[in-house]
Amino acid sequence: MRSLLGFALFCGLSGTVYLVNDVCDYERDRLHPRKRLRPVASGALSRRAAAVAAALIGASCLGAALLLGPPFALCAALYLALNLVYSFKLKEVVILDVLSISLGFVLRAVAGAVAIAVQFSDWLLVCTILLALFLALAKRRHEIVSLSDSATGHRKILAEYSPYLLDQMISVVTASCLIAYIFYTLSPDTVRKYETDRLSWTIPFVLYGIFRYLYLVHQKEQGGSPTDILLTDRPLLLAVFLWAAAIVVIVYTAPGIPMPMGRLR
Repeated sequence: MRSLLGFALFCGLSGTVYLVNDVCDYERDRLHPRKRLRPVASGALSRRAAAVAAALIGASCLGAALLLGPPFALCAALYLALNLVYSFKLKEVVILDVLSISLGFVLRAVAGAVAIAVQFSDWLLVCTILLALFLALAKRRHEIVSLSDSATGHRKILAEYSPYLLDQMISVVTASCLIAYIFYTLSPDTVRKYETDRLSWTIPFVLYGIFRYLYLVHQKEQGGSPTDILLTDRPLLLAVFLWAAAIVVIVYTAPGIPMPMGRLR
């Protein structure tokens, strides 16, 4: 129940942020081929009503966050504050724009851990921020390529990027993300916690998933909506399913080979 409540509250906080962004980016969204269909940009929802709804939802979620304890409430407040600063300032600062988006996902991961009072791994935070950064950079690249000459009219910060620069940054983050996951599966702490050294068997699924995503970004000119890709691309869905199934089998059914305590020290 604590997990479900925490999930619902962060859905509310995310909704608050989206409403604020839609109100602030009203004029620019009207120039975007897809975002112009959003309720605020299309005029179906007034900017005033959206702003009032954002204030009410945000305040309600922050108040309810106290039900899960001060640490969770702090994560919720930091998450909302970070995204509001992003909406009004950081989204116009090169590099910090994508880093702030990634930090928002890290705060979600930390909030999930503190909501149920479990210790989170440093590897969880590293993998989360790298994967979120990978998705954010791919989205920036898609915006530049798909909007072409009108890209800067939609989002000023895009003038500071180029497809080549983003490709270089994506390459660095992709390699870092894969290495971080590999180290996580091989970490003595991970082996000790799950009592198996076979989590490394899931690395091929992660490799395929990331390479498939890069294929969709570069060859199919997708990447604008990671959610749409994840829910509609069957090969990527299959890779995620097989990865999850492999985790369940390895952790709960397959006998592992625990590392000797001497090596753990």
